[in-house]
Amino acid sequence: MSTIITILLVILVIFILWQVFIRLLRRYFDFPAPAFIGNFLDSDFRRKIQPPDKIISRSGIKEGMKILEVGCCSGAFTTFVARAVGDKGEVFALDIQPEMLKQIENKLKHPENRDIKNIRLIEGDALNMPLEDNSFDLVYTITVFQEIPDKNKALKEMKRVLKPKGILATLENSLKKSSIFESYEFSVSRKSLIFEDYRIFT
Repeated sequence: MSTIITILLVILVIFILWQVFIRLLRRYFDFPAPAFIGNFLDSDFRRKIQPPDKIISRSGIKEGMKILEVGCCSGAFTTFVARAVGDKGEVFALDIQPEMLKQIENKLKHPENRDIKNIRLIEGDALNMPLEDNSFDLVYTITVFQEIPDKNKALKEMKRVLKPKGILATLENSLKKSSIFESYEFSVSRKSLIFEDYRIFT
């Protein structure tokens, strides 16, 4: 038992040190999470910290929705969202790194995921998404904004692809719920973006 606790503590310390290191680097450089940590990002450990069922309920994800996940990485939450929207819904998983999308593709080949047929993988940049205007009921991100160099432009792109009265849902670690825009120095407000509904939670 003590060995398991020690291993978990070591993993937790490594995770915290990694987060500190990455955040220090991101003060000077903007870059996506490297593909080699895809397995860690798509882990049960992460899902204990960020439970998919809570993310789904707080985001407003419902059956039948057409959804865009911006910065899906290796798909830690993509399959959960795909099941939540059901056969009548659809999930577009967008990432700038083809290596991350390949990891999701491989994940969908696993026996437990072979029944999922409503995920479309899209290679693209959050600043210039290869998607049509007014296409989605909901756009969501999970710990992605810290990796985007031009956050204002990314928000405008998300607004562009959302349907009227669509929902923007974002989960960002260690931010105060009421100050995400100020924390990221956005020069745009909710009114100027005209999001009918946005959900920000930590």
